[in-house]
Amino acid sequence: MSSTRSCPDWPTLLEEVPDLHFKHYSVAEAQLPSEVLVSLRDIPMAEEAICADLEHNVVNPAHTDPRIVAALRESYWYDLDDWLARTQQ
Repeated sequence: MSSTRSCPDWPTLLEEVPDLHFKHYSVAEAQLPSEVLVSLRDIPMAEEAICADLEHNVVNPAHTDPRIVAALRESYWYDLDDWLARTQQ
């Protein structure tokens, strides 16, 4: 995967979270935190996709490998469900 592209679910996501813009990136393109990358060393970084809003550090678990989502949850990143719960309080 050599370029980013908008998430195909963007119309639905725009209704749920209008402040976020989800795009698909390779893990390498996303420039994830080093502690996350270390825990993902068995995943091919250039081939595996992540659906995320990089500006807000939010990952869409519906379009991202569960191992990546789990690693991101151990950092300062949010998954979409956590973000929605946090912003609706």
